[in-house]
Amino acid sequence: MPHTAHRYLAEGPRVGIRHFTHGDADEFTARARESADLHRPWLFPPQGRDAYAAYAGRLIEDPTKAGFLLCERDGDGIAGFVTVNNIVQGAFQCGALGYGAFAHAAGRGLMREGLGLVVGHAFGPMRLHRLEINVQPGNAPSIALARACGFRLEGYSPAMLHIDGAWRDHERWALTAGEPTSGLSSWCPGR
Repeated sequence: MPHTAHRYLAEGPRVGIRHFTHGDADEFTARARESADLHRPWLFPPQGRDAYAAYAGRLIEDPTKAGFLLCERDGDGIAGFVTVNNIVQGAFQCGALGYGAFAHAAGRGLMREGLGLVVGHAFGPMRLHRLEINVQPGNAPSIALARACGFRLEGYSPAMLHIDGAWRDHERWALTAGEPTSGLSSWCPGR
């Protein structure tokens, strides 16, 4: 299915973001299988149709989650994804980001552009005030992306999340709306 510009929630020079759909299963899972070596041991996106259906279903139906596909505007292929999890409204207005590039798009700056668009959407239409990224200390590319997008290191949490069969330590990075950041690009709405 072609991803036309009017389907994007926000666009940058090379990337547009849109919500996950059930119809993205074949492309997403193929990209996840091709990217397994890149993602391991940090990330485990669904590689089969049933797993994708459950994953996308949660992102589509659960109001405490939102999922965004990063699509290359030149060819419209899915380059990566960003999820906003644990969305809390009220006085907190916060969400936790998770993200991954697919191997064919890694190292090309598409994730930085796409993450900037998602941050702008989260602080704009989603009306969140704070975003957090929790990263395992050895995941240098993910830490570099958080830093490049203006997130600040707030702390270190031992045994924070259970991933791949063990409790893993994480660094906690955060950004709040209205905070001056040099990392978020001009295509990020509200920046």
